[in-house]
Amino acid sequence: MEKTMKIEGMMCPHCEATVKKALERIDGVVSAAVSHTTGTATVTLDKPVDDAVLIQAVTEKDYKVVQVD
Repeated sequence: MEKTMKIEGMMCPHCEATVKKALERIDGVVSAAVSHTTGTATVTLDKPVDDAVLIQAVTEKDYKVVQVD
């Protein structure tokens, strides 16, 4: 199962790494592919994770989640 997140505020590879680490710490997240150039994170899950949990992990790192699909 995958979710794609649209994230604003990522400007560089360091930003990507910060968001990736935050998302991959969540129980149920197998991996996260993050791109500052497209402003997206594709999150691979092995069990259901509420969108609010994903959003909180990103916003705690001072990035803005615009959309989760």
